[in-house]
Amino acid sequence: MSDALVTDLYEATMALAYVEEAMHDPATFSLTVRALPPDRGFLVAAGLEEALAFLERFHIDDGDVAALAAALGRGETELDALRGLRFTGEVWAVPEGRIVLPGEPLLEVTAPIVQAQLVETYLLNQVSFATAQASKAARSVLAARGAAVVDFSLRRTHGVEAGMAAARAGAIVGFTGTSNVAAAASYGLPAVGTMAHSFIEAFRDEGEAFRAFARHTNGPVTLLVDTYDTEHGLHLAAGVLRGLPDHRGFGIRLDSGDLLDLSETARRILDEAGLRGARIVVSGSLDEYAIDALVESGAPVDVYAVGTKVGTSADAPYLDSAYKLVQYGDRPVMKLSTGKLTLPAPKQVFRRSGYVDEIALRSEPHPPDATPLLVPVLTEGRRVDPAQTPAGAVAAARRRFAADLAELPADARRIHAPSVPTPMVSGPLTRLTEALRHEREALTESTPAAGPEPV
Repeated sequence: MSDALVTDLYEATMALAYVEEAMHDPATFSLTVRALPPDRGFLVAAGLEEALAFLERFHIDDGDVAALAAALGRGETELDALRGLRFTGEVWAVPEGRIVLPGEPLLEVTAPIVQAQLVETYLLNQVSFATAQASKAARSVLAARGAAVVDFSLRRTHGVEAGMAAARAGAIVGFTGTSNVAAAASYGLPAVGTMAHSFIEAFRDEGEAFRAFARHTNGPVTLLVDTYDTEHGLHLAAGVLRGLPDHRGFGIRLDSGDLLDLSETARRILDEAGLRGARIVVSGSLDEYAIDALVESGAPVDVYAVGTKVGTSADAPYLDSAYKLVQYGDRPVMKLSTGKLTLPAPKQVFRRSGYVDEIALRSEPHPPDATPLLVPVLTEGRRVDPAQTPAGAVAAARRRFAADLAELPADARRIHAPSVPTPMVSGPLTRLTEALRHEREALTESTPAAGPEPV
């Protein structure tokens, strides 16, 4: 079985109904985030690379047909129309790393409706999760105000795949390293790490543990000083680090306690020992809020190692995302549900200086003073541009993020109570939306509810 089966059952039910109703026209679906989580001023688009890879390899084989038939309670021959199905449509999307606002499409899929429906679940899963992670990680970088941020999240993420995605998201938004060796090799990041408390405990003497670690480590030496008495550990570490050549790179890590007080103590002890170049690394349940508090208090921290809370986007582990039909054939459609109204038709987002964004019809002329956010990335089921290496894709996304972040208004960058720029809706899209709303309301009023019809 292939990952074409990574879908919700109702997607297959609807797809088969479309086939049996001879509905084969192209459909456009729009994937958006309706509203931002609390304390978010922006989102960082991510997950597109995996989404495109999935669409390119999408294929319903014989094993998939058998599994779908069993799940649907149908005979396999009834699903023959799905056998061998591949994705042949097109995708317009916001490139990874770009900053987006609520209500703006992250991607739009246009394909025969059966294909476009079957890929909904996978696309939502990949884009929503990666975008949530990248947005959380970006806030950690903002909070650090120029200090380095590294990823230590692998052991606490919700599975290994999630750990890889967390490291990738961090790489996109400016993390300087990851403890995840596989992610470092894949995405072009330095692999970073210090030592565990277990290493200290395995030796009878804490100082000997430090000396042994320094002897057997080729790269930078960072000693974990809070296994027992932190101040005593700092003095022992300083004695070991003084014997290292400057080119090795060295420092200490604090993983518990009052990180502000201990980092100040560490800086004093290290400086008094002549180790002004020694880095102070802190870890332990850090996220952008904890980092912001330390920076605001003047903590002399050089590196923030973030793990659980950032790797799982703990305070906002999901996004209010949706993948909705906006056009079938040549007929624009929309949803009128309270609080979940959708904008019809294929769309574009035009960005002017200062994040003055306008959601428009894709058919509208390109304003000369604006940049379109959505670009064609897939046509006839294949990428418009050749796939990059994993590291190359991350590097390109990182450049886009840096450029967008430089233009983001200061109010949207705030860690607490940010101000969210609100995108406008163009005149033509507003008029189409209102016309469709009135048309649907009139149709509803003129069609009285009736008894059950024969199936």
